[in-house]
Amino acid sequence: MYSATRATTAAYRPMLEELGLTYPQYLVMMVLWEAQPRSVRELGAELALDSGTLSPLLKRLEALGLVRRLRSSADERRVEVFLTADGAALSAKAAEIPQRLAAAAGLSAVELDQLRETLGRLTAALQAPR
Repeated sequence: MYSATRATTAAYRPMLEELGLTYPQYLVMMVLWEAQPRSVRELGAELALDSGTLSPLLKRLEALGLVRRLRSSADERRVEVFLTADGAALSAKAAEIPQRLAAAAGLSAVELDQLRETLGRLTAALQAPR
């Protein structure tokens, strides 16, 4: 699994360089492209990242002009993350990345979906309380 993870990240690298993103930044953007705003807490839960890891990612994405972080007017403790116009526009450029990765891996769409499902079950099982 370690080798596959490293190889996958390496395969993503040139594709993401075209977008000006790192792999962790790409993951944050994918969650925001699905639905926004998301609170920092929601992003952390979705990506299994702690605030010490997520905060610098968000700060960098904000510096790139792709996201905005705003305190909720309803709850000052809640920080919400919104896409900027540039961040939303980047979605169209990123749309082909999953297909490009699948092609690089030699996987069909069905195989890729099966792999994603299997990895999701593995992650859930390993994260379940014992």
